Amino acid sequence: MSPQVSFGWLLAGIILVIVIFRWINILKEYERGVVFTLGRVDPTPRGPGLVLVFWPVQKMTVVSLRTVVLDIPPQDVITRDNVSVKVNAVVYFRALNPVKAICEVENYIYATSQLAQTTLRSVLGEVELDELLAEREKLNQKLQEIIDRHTDPWGVKVSLVEVKHVDLPQEMQRAMARQAEAEREKRAKIIHAEGEYQAAQRLAEAASVMQQEPATLQLRYLQTLTEIATEKNSTIVFPLPIDTIKPFFQLGEKKG
Repeated sequence: MSPQVSFGWLLAGIILVIVIFRWINILKEYERGVVFTLGRVDPTPRGPGLVLVFWPVQKMTVVSLRTVVLDIPPQDVITRDNVSVKVNAVVYFRALNPVKAICEVENYIYATSQLAQTTLRSVLGEVELDELLAEREKLNQKLQEIIDRHTDPWGVKVSLVEVKHVDLPQEMQRAMARQAEAEREKRAKIIHAEGEYQAAQRLAEAASVMQQEPATLQLRYLQTLTEIATEKNSTIVFPLPIDTIKPFFQLGEKKG
C-alpha cells in the first residue's frame, strides 16, 4: 500500500471519528434538544440523556427548562396622580414548550425581559402612589397575569412577578413624612378627646349618686384629705363644706 493511500485512509478515519463525536450529544436532566432535520423542526424535543444528531443533516438547539430569574432594571414611571417614581422588579419564568420557545421568538429570554419592562411601566402608570405602596400584592398578580398571557404563545410560563423597590423623590418622602406625622397627631387628639368624654360621663354618674346621698360627698372629702395627708413637705389648703360643720353651729345655738 502506497503512503498516499495510507494517509488517505488515516484522514478518512479521523474525519469519521470527528463526525461520530458530533453525532453523540448528552443532555442534562433539565435540558431538552430541539432538532431540525433539513431545516424542519421535529415536533417532539429530545432528551435528557444520550441524543444522536446526525450532523450535518440535523442540527440541535439546547433549551434549559430551569426557572430563569430576570431582574428588571429601574423604570421611570409616572403614576396616575402625576408622581414620578423609579420602580424595579424581578420576574420568574421558564420554558414549558422548547419547540415554541425556539421557533416562535428569536430570543425568548430577551423578549420576555422587554415585555416585562413595558408592562411594568404601563400597569403602574394606571395606579396612584398610595395604591402602588399599599397594594403591591394585587399589582404583582396583575403584572404576572398580563406578562404570562403574552408569553404563552412562545411556550414560556411566567410564574411570579415581584415589585422589589419603589424609589420616591426626596420632596415626596418629606411630604409623606409630614402627612404621617399629622395623621399620628390626629389619632392622638381623637384618643385624648375620647378619654375626656368617658371621664365626663363617669363624673356625671358620680355626681348623680352624690346628689341622691349627700353623705357621700362628705365621705369623699374625708377620703381625699386622708390621701393627701401623707405628704408632709407641703401646705395643704383643703376646702371645708359648710354642711360638714353646720350641725356644730346648730348645737351651739341650742345651748345658747
